[in-house]
Amino acid sequence: MHMLSLLKTWSTGLALFMIGFTFISAHAGTASAHSVAPVKPAAAPAVTAATASKTAESGVVKMAVKPGVSLDEAGDSMRLRANALNMKLVAELPLSSQVEAITGKPQRRATIFQFCDALTAKDLIELNIDFAIYMPCRIALIEDAKGQAWLIMMDIDVDAVAHEKGVPAELKKRIQEVRATLINIMEAGAKGDL
Repeated sequence: MHMLSLLKTWSTGLALFMIGFTFISAHAGTASAHSVAPVKPAAAPAVTAATASKTAESGVVKMAVKPGVSLDEAGDSMRLRANALNMKLVAELPLSSQVEAITGKPQRRATIFQFCDALTAKDLIELNIDFAIYMPCRIALIEDAKGQAWLIMMDIDVDAVAHEKGVPAELKKRIQEVRATLINIMEAGAKGDL
């Protein structure tokens, strides 16, 4: 019965991840007013919002975890920062652990952290139920084939979405604050700021 529960949790998380991926694919090529400089994947640069990788084609923010920071430290740092910034960690999907339990084979680390600002989420859904596809906000902690850890999240073009959906200025500002908070959480994880 425990395995069935794990499979249901994994499939729900995977479905949410794929919804986000579908949105990214559908909106490929849209430029964001919040673009930041690209990062070469092989390097582990100093981590700031300015050095996060942002690609207009993919709508992704990607930060390398600083050398010497373990995956556990990165995860703990994100949890602590989210708590300090009053951003609720609503779910954590240990994808690699679940795959390992199913296959019996060791996996590279892949954990999906799901965060939510409940009041902003409620107001967005009241404005337009389509906003539910963005919820909760997700940050993935991924170990690549070379052992480098990365923090990755979907980067929504807030200006374009707000314009398309008729989001009032005050609510748009709150969406931008949520995005900035998520980047702050990623920076804490990338630096190992416990």
